[in-house]
Amino acid sequence: MRILVVEDNRDILINIIEYLENEGYNVDSAQDGLSGLHLAATHQYDLIVLDIMLPGIDGYLFCQRLRNDARLDTPILMLTARDALEDRLRGLRFGADDYLVKPFSLAELVARIEAITRRSQGKGVAQLYVSDLVFDPATHQVSRSGQILKLNPMGIKLLVLLMKKSPAVVKREDLELEMWGEDIPDRDSLRSHIHQLRQVVDKPFTRPLIHTVHGIGYRLAELEA
Repeated sequence: MRILVVEDNRDILINIIEYLENEGYNVDSAQDGLSGLHLAATHQYDLIVLDIMLPGIDGYLFCQRLRNDARLDTPILMLTARDALEDRLRGLRFGADDYLVKPFSLAELVARIEAITRRSQGKGVAQLYVSDLVFDPATHQVSRSGQILKLNPMGIKLLVLLMKKSPAVVKREDLELEMWGEDIPDRDSLRSHIHQLRQVVDKPFTRPLIHTVHGIGYRLAELEA
């Protein structure tokens, strides 16, 4: 499970990271709102631990932009030193899933993370659509024009990354990081997977959806003829 922690207090941040990693979580971090938002919008996380009082943009605006602009529903656990009811309600209205008032125990933090994860996994997950291409996350089934497409797990992972960002261009290095982390097999691996994906998603159909943006990366979209 991959978690993003956005917290400007370095001591608190280090304590949270060490505790979560000891509990078996993979943790990324940021110490300001804008850097955290960039990570949240360009990487896949199972949950975000988000402080309210941040430099750059605060936690409220972070939530608002993640939900409205990036259109991501990644669960958010908000950390706040404000225990007034209105402050907590404001966080929930801006898109947080739960809140934890400082100071808190790290054991409670993990318990809240586990509870939010159980709830989010129980929700009906929306299907992804790009033109006539459909991905059903409940069954991991991919179809186009009603025809079921057979993809291996790596192909599905790559396709979902492109679908979630559609119609935006996804940088090559961002795709490689999401696919393999820091251990990228070789420079031709991504190109090979894109080629295989095109054979299944595009070749049998009249209009291509996967497009190369030379020198930058790839995009999945139905472009005007």
